[in-house]
Amino acid sequence: MGAGPTLITSVQRAFRLLEAASAHQNGAPAKQLARETGLPLATAYHLLRTLVHDGYLRKLDDGGFVLGDRFRALPTASREQALLSRVRPALAALRDELSTAAYLTFYEDGEIRVAEIVDSPRTPRAELWVGFEDAGHATALGKSVLRELDDEARKEYLSRHPLNDLTPRTITTAPELIRRLESSTLAPAVTDLEEYSLGTVCVAVPVYSGNTLGSLGVSMRKDRLHRLDEVRERLLPAAGRVTRGLSLTI
Repeated sequence: MGAGPTLITSVQRAFRLLEAASAHQNGAPAKQLARETGLPLATAYHLLRTLVHDGYLRKLDDGGFVLGDRFRALPTASREQALLSRVRPALAALRDELSTAAYLTFYEDGEIRVAEIVDSPRTPRAELWVGFEDAGHATALGKSVLRELDDEARKEYLSRHPLNDLTPRTITTAPELIRRLESSTLAPAVTDLEEYSLGTVCVAVPVYSGNTLGSLGVSMRKDRLHRLDEVRERLLPAAGRVTRGLSLTI
């Protein structure tokens, strides 16, 4: 019985190393992969050796690791998963830099959906107690997407999604929501100031995957509200890196 969780944990860690290695076409050393995945160096070394032995990774002459032939022979992953593997390290770096959970969303088929969350025990994610399909108006991630949509697309989205009051701070009328979006003092960043969950504030900025609009954001406790300007300044270059990663041809 005791071996089950240990085995599962090892598999999860191996996948994290594969994802991190896939983001470095020219290879990355063990220390860098350990740092990006949050693994102890000794654990990373052990798993990397195993993955190399089994052909899922290949070790270069300079000590870097790249995906191996056995991994490339597997059925091709979905385009989205391949793209996400490229930008997870950037999200992890943002998490570590700001000590916040980091989130990535995409606007697809008329809905705002969470594509990735990168957190840790020290930087837990906000509790997603209401689905994004019902909370785009109340989250920084959703409002970032709404801010970038043209008037017609925004109006169409709002016609399908009631502006439910999730907290006493939630904006519940379309005119006021649009006014706030268009007058954001942190533009192109937008905020959620306890509008989705009391005690939590969020900041988000737009990103793109080709022509697909999305948003990159972080969440934090309300006692860190004074850091909004700093967070915005860190988010903008991170969004540029994520957009470039998402826009590379696969």
